[in-house]
Amino acid sequence: MGAVLAGALAAAGLVFAPSAAAVTPGTATASYDCGTWGGGGATLTATQSGTAATITLTSAVKTPVAVGKDQISAKLTLAKAGGGTRVFSGKKNPALAANTAVTMGPLSGTVAAGDSLNSYFAGTALTMTIFGVTVNCDAVTSQSPGPFVFS
Repeated sequence: MGAVLAGALAAAGLVFAPSAAAVTPGTATASYDCGTWGGGGATLTATQSGTAATITLTSAVKTPVAVGKDQISAKLTLAKAGGGTRVFSGKKNPALAANTAVTMGPLSGTVAAGDSLNSYFAGTALTMTIFGVTVNCDAVTSQSPGPFVFS
């Protein structure tokens, strides 16, 4: 009897457990123009835990010199459906060999349930500072397959 009761309580606990927050799609692509630094496609991968969210970005922009771990300060701005923006920032990157694609993240930000975030076109969408040099990038496409929607 005790085992049956314990099993029933465990099952009931699963039914009432809060669901994990999720963002869909988990990965999207978009293109950026970084002026003389180049440009092209970038892959953005988003995660969410409650109101905390992260985005990791791998861009087509290549670093001309080797860059050590956590040496790139980055700020990614995404447009929020209905108006406003959400900013993801941080100083997180793996060590990068010269002439390799720049990977940044996870960049941290705050989201609300229902936020729908997409490429930002009203100014600089991505700013990277590497060795004191600022690289500004403009989004030139919307995200595909679509915006990040946070739950």
